[in-house]
Amino acid sequence: MRFGTLLATSLLVAAGQSSLGFAQAARAEPARSRASAEPALTEAARRLHGIRSVEVTRRDEPLFSEPSRNGARRGAAARGALLPVFDLASAGDGCQGRWFSVGALAWICEDGADALTAVTPPSSEPKSFPDGLPYAYYFVGPDGSFGYSDLRIAEEGVPDTQLLPGFGVAIQREGEKPDGDRFGLMTSGFWVPLRDLGRVVAPAFHGDAVDDSLDIAWVGTNGARRYKAAFGAPLAGAPLARQTELRVLERSETRGKPWLRVAENQWVAASDVVSPTRADVPEGVKPGERWFDVELATQILTAYVGSRPVFATLVSTGRGPAGTELETPKGVHRIWVKLRTSDMDNLENLEANQSYSIQAVPWVMYFEKGYGLHGTFWHHAFGRVQSHGCVNLSPLDAERFFDWASPRLPSGWTAVLQTVYEPGSIVRVR
Repeated sequence: MRFGTLLATSLLVAAGQSSLGFAQAARAEPARSRASAEPALTEAARRLHGIRSVEVTRRDEPLFSEPSRNGARRGAAARGALLPVFDLASAGDGCQGRWFSVGALAWICEDGADALTAVTPPSSEPKSFPDGLPYAYYFVGPDGSFGYSDLRIAEEGVPDTQLLPGFGVAIQREGEKPDGDRFGLMTSGFWVPLRDLGRVVAPAFHGDAVDDSLDIAWVGTNGARRYKAAFGAPLAGAPLARQTELRVLERSETRGKPWLRVAENQWVAASDVVSPTRADVPEGVKPGERWFDVELATQILTAYVGSRPVFATLVSTGRGPAGTELETPKGVHRIWVKLRTSDMDNLENLEANQSYSIQAVPWVMYFEKGYGLHGTFWHHAFGRVQSHGCVNLSPLDAERFFDWASPRLPSGWTAVLQTVYEPGSIVRVR
């Protein structure tokens, strides 16, 4: 996009130097000095005139694909994030201040960002989390609780928000009052007494890498046994727990029943386990493109690069009958937006049998309207239908896939939408 020269001139004048002054200085400079001088500034550099980055001042500040609030949404940035600036445009189109280019097809309004002359420092965001969860998560206890905007007067005045029993909250840091009572600052900005909350134990389950053999399986029932041979004597020891991962070394059929060899002289009945089946490459997948296959019958998600499977894991899809909103929609979809976290609830559904509200659900990738892949910490039932229609992943798997799938979420952003230059990864549900 091309901008007029008046903006560049006005920036120079504001700095105490006119464009005419620069022209005169250039003519007066000796030829030898010009030859050894640094390369001429680009038009963008002239417009920026020392602005190197911006600090975002509002939560989830919107980013647009062009310097206009009428443009398509490109994503959102986190409050406090420092973003590099590549270009500048004048105020207008819904923005009281100037517009800053902070990435490819990404513009932020100065109303929600402060211009800085400092270079953006390297990101301090953790590259990964030990349990896949970006915050400490809790559930509100049976008596409910209240939230307060100011820790200093928490529980001494009228609360600012009410938290119902069973609601999930995300705590970004803790604080203590002079009397020793500890509070947690929720991602929503309110302080809640920690004594009213119960800490979440993150699911430890996660999937594993696979190759073309797809030689992975998981125990799908409680009490599965291992045998010395197909229809042989059971091996001593405790039954295999559900979700136990096995590597399939051999497949055989004995007396009309399929069996799997999972170790030397160790067999399991195929009916006691689930394993992925190879999926055809959906139309629209380019060679080497990353995509997901969600198999409802087995509750397995397999990640592919082109026609090559690379990772597989158990998931939980929608528990509703076909045609209901609790069913995971079948078909070939593309991730249209990725959000680092997203609040989820059904509080506006007056017909719901039970209300729920969960703050900062992590690693969300919507592929069909409000249906998406996301991390799940409120159940450990992966491998069984469980969700309200989304594809529930363990936090560790969700974080892995979030970084792996397209579009990429730049540092400091909280959300990113696909573009024609970086379309979202395909999710096929079958």
